[in-house]
Amino acid sequence: MTEESLREVRAFLAEFPDTQAVDVIFADLSGVVRGKRYPVADLSRIFGDGLAFPASSFLLDTAGANTDAGGRGFSDGDPDCFAVPIPDTLDRVPWSAQPLAQVLLTCRQRDGQPLFFEPRNVLARVAQNLESELGLTACVAFELEFYLIDRSRGALGAPQPPFSPATGERDRATQVYGMDQVDTFGAVLTDIVESCKAQGVPTGAISAEYAPGQFEINLRHVEDPLAAADDCVLFKRAVKGVARKYDMQATFMAKPYPEEAGNGMHLHISLFDAEGRNVLDDGQGGISDRFRHALGGLLATLPEAMAFLAPNINSYRRYQPDVFVPIRRSWAEENRSVALRIPLGSGTAKRVEHRMPGADANPYLTLAALLAGMHHGIANRLDPGPPASGNAATAFDPALPMRPRRALQRLRRGKLLRDYLGKDYVDLYVQAKEAEYETFEAAITPQEYQWYLLAD
Repeated sequence: MTEESLREVRAFLAEFPDTQAVDVIFADLSGVVRGKRYPVADLSRIFGDGLAFPASSFLLDTAGANTDAGGRGFSDGDPDCFAVPIPDTLDRVPWSAQPLAQVLLTCRQRDGQPLFFEPRNVLARVAQNLESELGLTACVAFELEFYLIDRSRGALGAPQPPFSPATGERDRATQVYGMDQVDTFGAVLTDIVESCKAQGVPTGAISAEYAPGQFEINLRHVEDPLAAADDCVLFKRAVKGVARKYDMQATFMAKPYPEEAGNGMHLHISLFDAEGRNVLDDGQGGISDRFRHALGGLLATLPEAMAFLAPNINSYRRYQPDVFVPIRRSWAEENRSVALRIPLGSGTAKRVEHRMPGADANPYLTLAALLAGMHHGIANRLDPGPPASGNAATAFDPALPMRPRRALQRLRRGKLLRDYLGKDYVDLYVQAKEAEYETFEAAITPQEYQWYLLAD
C-alpha cells in the first residue's frame, strides 16, 4: 500500500469508526454498477493488494448475463483482471441503514496495463489523446433526468408515479419547473443532494420536469473528464439508494412511460488549453473557430456515436418530434430543439450542451464518444454548416440510425470512432449489445399474445 492510500484509509476510519462493511464497485458496459461487499477489516488489504474480478464483468448485458463477446467469458475460461481502488473515492454510503462505505475500482490486465475494455479506461485513452495531441483538457458537467416511481407496478409491469407526500394520492402533476413538485418531494430530493455532498459529488440546480415524478438534478462542472464521469456513476447510485430509503424507486430508463417525457443525459463540455483559456470562446462573447470545428466533428461522428448515446432498445422510444429531444444533426445558440446547443455564457462559461444522449447511457462511453468527435473536428477543421433556426426537431434525420440494430451496424461499419475508442473495443461492444438484443427479441411479449394467439 502506498503512503497516500494508507493515509486515505486511516483518515476514513478515523472519521467513520463505526463502518461495518465496504462496497467495492465499478460501472460495466451498460453503466450498471456491480461489485462486492467486504467486511471493513479487509479495507487495508483492498487498498494494498487490490482485488480479482472476472474481466468479462465489463461485457455483461443489462440483465447481468455473460455475453461471451469476443470469446471472453465462457470461451476463455473467464480469467480475472486486477482491480484497484480509485484514489479519493472512498466515502460513506449515507442512505444505508448499516454503517457502510464504498469505493470505485478500476482494472488492469496481467501485464499491469489498463484493461482496455473497461469503459473508464476507454474514456481515459480518448482524454489523453485530446491532451497529448491538441493540448486540450475537457471541463464537463452532466445533467440527468430521472423518475421517482412507486415500488408497485401497474398493468403488465408498467411503472406508476409515486404517492405524493403532500396529498397521499398518486402524483399526477406535470408542471415543468413547478416549485410545488420540488417542495412536495423536497425530503427525498434534499437527501439525494446531501448524500452526493457526503461523497464529494458536486450537485447544482434541482428542477421538476415534464411528467409526474420526473426531476432533474444538475452536476457541477469538473475539470477532469474521468472525475466527471465517476461523479455521474456515483450520482445515479445515490439517487436509487435514497429513493429506496423513502420506499420509492428511481429510474433512469430513457422512456419509462409511452405518453410522457423521456429521461435525457445532457453533457456540457468546455475545452481549455495549457494556459487555462477556454478555446471555445473567441474573446468577444462569440464562438471561436475551434468551437465551430468541434461542432463539425460532433455532427460528423454522431451517426456512429448513436450506439453509445442510445444503447438500449428502449432508448430509441425517447426520440420523437416536437418534444425537445433532438432527432437531427443540428446546432444553434439558445435552441433546445437541436442536438448541440450553445447556452448563454462567455469566457470560461462558453460551452456546448450535447442533448442527444439518454439517461440510460454509460457516462464513460458517452463522454468518450463526444470528446472523440470534438478532437476529430478540431484536428480536421470541420465546418458544422449553418446553425438551425426555429424548431429543428420536426422530422427525423435520415443519416441518423434511429433503431438499435441500425445504430450497431453504423458503429461496426464506421471508421471514425474506431480510431479513437479502439477497434478491438468497438468490436467487443457491438458483439455484447447484439447478444443482448437477441435475448430481448427472443422473448414473447404480452402484445404478441394479444395480437396473434387467436388471430388465425
